Amino acid sequence: MIKAGIVGGTGYTGVELLRLLAQHDQVEVVAITSRGEAGRRLDELFPNLRGVYDLAFQEPDVELLAACDVVFFATPHNVAMQMVPELLAAGTRVVDLSADYRIRDAELWSRWYGEPHASPELLAEAVYGLPEMHRESLRSARLVACAGCYPTAIQLGLLPLLQAGVVEPRGLVASAASGASGAGRQAKVDNLLSETAGSFKAYGVSGHRHLPEIEQGLTEAAGEAVSLTFVPHLLPMVRGIHATLFARLTDRSADLQRLFEDHYRDEPFVDVLPAGVYPQTRTVKGANRCQLGISVPQDRDTVVVMSTIDNLVKGASGQALQCMNIMFGLPEKAGLAQVGLLP
Repeated sequence: MIKAGIVGGTGYTGVELLRLLAQHDQVEVVAITSRGEAGRRLDELFPNLRGVYDLAFQEPDVELLAACDVVFFATPHNVAMQMVPELLAAGTRVVDLSADYRIRDAELWSRWYGEPHASPELLAEAVYGLPEMHRESLRSARLVACAGCYPTAIQLGLLPLLQAGVVEPRGLVASAASGASGAGRQAKVDNLLSETAGSFKAYGVSGHRHLPEIEQGLTEAAGEAVSLTFVPHLLPMVRGIHATLFARLTDRSADLQRLFEDHYRDEPFVDVLPAGVYPQTRTVKGANRCQLGISVPQDRDTVVVMSTIDNLVKGASGQALQCMNIMFGLPEKAGLAQVGLLP
């Protein structure tokens, strides 16, 4: 039985991770930490977990966490990078759901996050946690930097095109929208129901922190520099991401439907929909699944890819569990058999 610890279990990704791990028969959650809730029972904060876990929040402590086989960081940035070096030295493996280790260039990370990186020596070692790109490297990883939610939806939609070399790598466009849970559980006026209901807006238009992560992954896939215009939007709902992606075709004779189907044929959590069928956020809600639809409108030279995920599952906690399964040689689908919730 794998012993797991969770740092930052009071947020949406933390409770989602607990929900998924409760259905994993080879993992036991033995520690969950929170400075603000230390001493409080887990099921007092999250009544949906009554009878599932007999745990209370504890203060974050390296000695406590080092007794685990794997530790998940479901925290904002600047938390994991303070503790990870000691955990790795103790032999504990880490899956970080935050942005601390996603960007390999320490100076670039600092430019976007406004502070020096606390453990830059680990950036080169961290394996980027998008299994569809780095499955083999994940098998032996000590430290996994789990891919972000927008980056997951966008990269999965563009990878087949870039790897096949059928689109122009510069001038890519991603217009993506997320439910309010993507902003976290903190109280913010902009996320109040009365502020979001019945409304739709863009944010981070001048530059979003996920952009360098996305361009880093797409550049790796293309084998040359990639440029992306990325505009995120806020949807008046709780869960889900819908990304609409645009790329200029360099080979208009390519069978794009077949290209995507072949590329993801053996991927357990990527579903390429039939030609003419387009994904919806509701069909992936609660599931560790990305659904993709492809079109070339008016038979012109622009391909449009539509990509949907649940931002809390395939965009965060489900993907973290998928990475952990690969790291420990477990069946990749273990704990992740949930289907989308309808209606």
